[in-house]
Order: sequence, then structure tokens, then C-alpha cells
Amino acid sequence: MSRLTKTGFGFSAKVQQLVGGSSGRGAFENLPRSLHCEPADGAGSTVGMTTRDAVDVATRRSAIGVAARLLLMSMLISSLPWIARAQNLDKAVQSIDEEVTAFSYAPDGRIAFSVRRMYKAKKYDLQRDDIYMMDQGGKRKRLFSGEKFTVGDKPFTYQVESFTWSPNGKILAVQLFTTSVDVESGRTEDARALLFVDDQGRELHPAGKEPLVMNLESPLWLRDNATVVVMKEEVGPRELFSLQYLYMSSGPSAAVFEGRTFREAVRISGSNAAIAVERDRMMDGPPRLQRLELLAQDDKELATLDAFAGGLSVSPSGTKVAYYLDKEVLEIRDLESPNKVARVRVGLGVLQWNADETRIYLKRTIEKKSADLVSVAVPALAAYKTGQTIPVQEPTPQVLLHGLTVREFGVSPNGKFLAIVLPGKRNLQIFGF
Repeated sequence: MSRLTKTGFGFSAKVQQLVGGSSGRGAFENLPRSLHCEPADGAGSTVGMTTRDAVDVATRRSAIGVAARLLLMSMLISSLPWIARAQNLDKAVQSIDEEVTAFSYAPDGRIAFSVRRMYKAKKYDLQRDDIYMMDQGGKRKRLFSGEKFTVGDKPFTYQVESFTWSPNGKILAVQLFTTSVDVESGRTEDARALLFVDDQGRELHPAGKEPLVMNLESPLWLRDNATVVVMKEEVGPRELFSLQYLYMSSGPSAAVFEGRTFREAVRISGSNAAIAVERDRMMDGPPRLQRLELLAQDDKELATLDAFAGGLSVSPSGTKVAYYLDKEVLEIRDLESPNKVARVRVGLGVLQWNADETRIYLKRTIEKKSADLVSVAVPALAAYKTGQTIPVQEPTPQVLLHGLTVREFGVSPNGKFLAIVLPGKRNLQIFGF
């Protein structure tokens, strides 16, 4: 029986206990005997009866008693806290007792995850993470082993930072943070790189013989599952990026939107489009929210932003976008009617939408740092004219996992499971909503 099903049965039992099972009397059993009902007109008056007796008579005499019980049940359900109705996060349904460095849900619910592995190579301690796949039934297989993986003739180490699935769920673009060592000078060189592995564990080499595509990051898959738009740093450290095509058959190719630079870009699911924040190289103009057609290289400016501090995230349906204006305020904008917005003060962090886009899950700190995980309701968006003051709402976050500190988190595509990486041992645990 699934975790969700168990939660449903447990909740039904609680409601039944509150309303007293099928008779509807239990909720009134403990009312004080001194309380009396108000006088009733006509025959069958309950004047002088106790509350318990009056309810009992009314329930037996008329179908009104049934309706009253149903109304009572509805009131009880609606009065319970949201967290009690929607979550059952007390016990993990699955656990991976490894030092997990990154993970990601596939479109079909499988999970790719990397595990920290350390090796000795002469006088160097090298980290080269292994990559695993876990299916929905919990069966795991190793896709990639880092022990014998080398690049060039220098000592080489890497850590997996993130995974990006192709739309068909067949290929993983693996973001690596790499370090190589010049043996003679002892100097180290850091770089980001992309590794491509299919879901059967085969390495794909879009750059020819080389196993890695160096100095590229943040892949945006196109719908053909063979073309990726990647970002290349143009203004550092990690301030502005250009866009470039990467073909799985032939490697890096022409620039996309040549001459333009962007802070961040996020693909719209199910499309060849992305939402991006553009700024010029001199950073002297305001950030501009753009819709980019990555294949046709067409663009549409959606809004000029007051500010931009990161955290760009597109909702599952592709109709809303969220981003931080500063370290406190999150702005949510309607992509179909860009003048409709809302602002909430929630604090800078890592966010993800729930499946029906009614709530945002937020880890209240930057990436790769640990903090509590909360849920914030998505407010109604309202239209504002250019220059009009937009009020900042201050919602009360719903604390998840009883305030447990997490390092990373992810929500399954169907919205039924929450996966977290714990600090310390960095075990991966999965909970059912």
C-alpha cells in the first residue's frame, strides 16, 4: 500500500473518531450536561433536554440529523491545519544510505544520484563521484564509475553538481566541478564541465574522443533530445553568460543570440523555449525578462525588472515565473499576462513549484548550504501599471519535516514525493505527501 493511501486511511479514521463513527454522537459525548438547547417551535420541542439528548432525538427523527453530521464533518475537515491534510512526512518511504552529492528526478519518476568516492593517486587524494539510477520500485544500478575515469595526463578530480534530463528521460547531462593538477608546479586549475551518460550507463562523447565538454554549463535540452543549448561564462565570476548550441552528434557549434548576455535561463517544459534574464555586458541597463525561442532564435521581451538577484524558476505549466529581486523579496509573474505580478517576503533560498502551482517549496538558504524547508502559498497575481508600487506580502511559511535541516531537496514530477539530502552523512531520503 502506498504511503499516500495510508495517509488517507489514517485521516479518515481521525475524522470518524471526531464525529463518533456512523451514529454521529461521538463528537457530542463530552458536552457538559448543564448545557441546554434553545426552544424549538411546534411539536417535538426539545426544551429542557440536555444537549446530548437533543442531538440524539434530532438524529433519530429526521434526515436533517444526517445532513447535520455531514456538515459537521466538513467543518472539522476544513478546520484542520493544511499540513495535517496534505502531508505525511514523519517517516521516509525510501532511504539511500550513501554520501549523495546530487540527485534529480526523471520525467517518469526515476532518480539519478551521485555518490562521493575518494581514491588515492600517489600523493593526491582524488574525488570522483559514481552515478546511480534508482527506479520507482527502489531498484538501483550504477551507471558510471569514477575510479578509472581520467581526462588528459594530469591528476584529475571532480564532483557532480547537478543533473539535467533529456525530455525523453534517456540521457543525463551531468554538471561537474573539476580540478586538475600540474604535477611540476603543483598549481591547480578549476573548471566546470559537462558529462553525458545515457540511462543504460553508456558514455556519450559529443566533443569527439574527449569524454567531457569543458567550460560549459546549465544545459537546456531541445525537444529533439539531440540538441542542447549551453551557457558559457562571459563576465566573471559567474555574472553573465552567452548561449551556444551543443549537438550530441558533433559537439559545440554556433552561438545562440550572438552578442547577447544573460544572467540565467530556464527551459519551459515541453517546448524549445526558455525564460531568461538578459543584461548587457557593461551591466549598466536594467535586467530584462525575455522569452527565448531557442531553435528559431526569436525573442520577446516580457518585462523590465526593478532588480534581479537570481533564483529564476518556471512553473510546471510554463505559465508563471518566480525570481528574487533581492535577498528577501520573491516576485512571481504571469507569463501570459506579464503585468500581473505578486511579491512576497520569504528570504533568499532555493525554490521549486508544487505540481498544481498553488505552493512553492523553499529551502531558506543558497545552494549547497543547509537550512529548513518550508512551503509558501502562491498568492493571487494582480495587474499593475508601469511605475505603480507593488505591495510586498508577508505570508506565514508552513514548516515541513518538523523543521529538519536539509542540504538539497526535490519534488517528484507527479508531486507525490519529496526527496531530501540530509547534512552530515548526506543520505538521501524520500517521503510521501
